Amino acid sequence: MAILRGAEPFAHDGSDTGVLLCHGFTGTPQGLRDWGQYLADLGYTVRIPRLPGHGTTWQEMNRTRWQDWYAAVDAAFRELDESCDRVFVGGLSMGGALATRLAQEHGPRVRGLMLVNPAYKVEDVRLRALPVLQAVVPSLPGIGNDIKKPGQDEVCYDRVPLKALWSQTKLWATVVRDLPEITQPVLLWHSTDDHVVPASSSALLLSRISSTDVTEKVLHDSYHVATLDHDAPRIFGESVEFIERLS
Repeated sequence: MAILRGAEPFAHDGSDTGVLLCHGFTGTPQGLRDWGQYLADLGYTVRIPRLPGHGTTWQEMNRTRWQDWYAAVDAAFRELDESCDRVFVGGLSMGGALATRLAQEHGPRVRGLMLVNPAYKVEDVRLRALPVLQAVVPSLPGIGNDIKKPGQDEVCYDRVPLKALWSQTKLWATVVRDLPEITQPVLLWHSTDDHVVPASSSALLLSRISSTDVTEKVLHDSYHVATLDHDAPRIFGESVEFIERLS
């Protein structure tokens, strides 16, 4: 199946410090490519895999589940873990939940977590109908491209595939259940104006994890896809400070 232009995975081989970045639900590596390129230009080894069902058609995505998406980031992490002395994991939105799951599963092999508007829950009353709705309605209008910066576009689907969304809620439940297992250093950015993921999602993370090294950064000039928004350069620079401090 043809891949959308810009949705290709990103890979760069550099130093013995590896960074894995995980993109969001219905998104693609394009949403994190500038971040990945910034890290690659500084010499890090970087991977941004394309999650199964993403970057092609929403219909294909509806045939995938959260275990498929997790398997892709898990394989990328294991590759980095074999070739690098230390590996940091980052993610945007659902990618943040997948990154968190990697930290839960791999423990101290994940040196640090970098999360941008991570999704562990959504406060949308329509989700209450999702168990029934996903069985009869294939999709709803999309949630992508929540960006404040003019002229900046995210490569993503314009529809939300509901069977896939239903599966994402199972991912959230699994990750939230095991949040106390997180002991790694955490760097969290969240936007004051996010039209996709509520502020309570980041608050839930902070209230449940066991990490003692936690840095919270508030983004005042970006919407949900902050890695493509006004605050992106700040995210990139602060991520490097975090990686260097822990390396």
